[in-house]
Amino acid sequence: MRYYGSVYRPPSEARSLIVQVTYGCSHNTCAFCSMYKEKRFAVRPLEEVLEDFRMAREVYRHIEKVFLADGDALVRRASELYVILDTVRELFPECRQVTSYASPSSIRVRTEEELRTLREKGLTMVYMGLESGSDEVLTLMRKGHPAAEIIEMGQKVRQCGIALSVTAITGLGGPELLERHALDTAKAFNAMNPEYIGMLTLMVEPETPLYTWVREGKFQLLTQPQVLEETRLMVENLDSPGSVFRMNHASNYLVLRGTLNGDRDAMLREIDRAEHDLSRLRPESWRGL
Repeated sequence: MRYYGSVYRPPSEARSLIVQVTYGCSHNTCAFCSMYKEKRFAVRPLEEVLEDFRMAREVYRHIEKVFLADGDALVRRASELYVILDTVRELFPECRQVTSYASPSSIRVRTEEELRTLREKGLTMVYMGLESGSDEVLTLMRKGHPAAEIIEMGQKVRQCGIALSVTAITGLGGPELLERHALDTAKAFNAMNPEYIGMLTLMVEPETPLYTWVREGKFQLLTQPQVLEETRLMVENLDSPGSVFRMNHASNYLVLRGTLNGDRDAMLREIDRAEHDLSRLRPESWRGL
């Protein structure tokens, strides 16, 4: 495949055919994020996109999953997204899942009719970063959207029949906003009730504003016990029936998995065990993005 710059994908898309539909991220100013810094956001020429799919059909005998990269494929014109999805369905009749990243901005520009048509043509799920349910944390981290807007756009996606996977980041508010971050993030998840909830743990990447803040002492990272404290507070307040919860990213100190709300108590017991024995946590040197 022909890729421009670094290409990122959710962990669950490891076995997917990845085709760049756009380049970079349309926002790309989050203080904690180092992704897509080497390229400006742009919409890739449609014919190039379609050529990549035709090339893939010649090379791969069986494609079950397709991920539309880069950071914000949904900002393309709806008519062009329809052509892309029609092409996927025509070339890969065996394909059972087409997904992409989405932002509150790209969801907002799509009408409900457009979203429903995208679902009918094969867009099965989008991944959206909540990061935090706290407006204080979102403002600090330059997310560009208040929590209420992110929640509204997540609800809009689900109402139009597209599955939703939402991620947040433990530790993003530092010690001062630990409680607010945990409680408001749980509240936001509950309001959206997404099919999937994914939790990462904050890692500081070079060449980001957050990296500078940490070095200058303007932002304090959570200790491992504080990460567990924040995680416990959030999990205790989750009420999102049916949501598949995953905290098994390489950045996480503690692995948690389950389906809400039934597995919530079991996950809390795992946090209990980790709080009493920190050796159960992933060593710092093993963490990664």
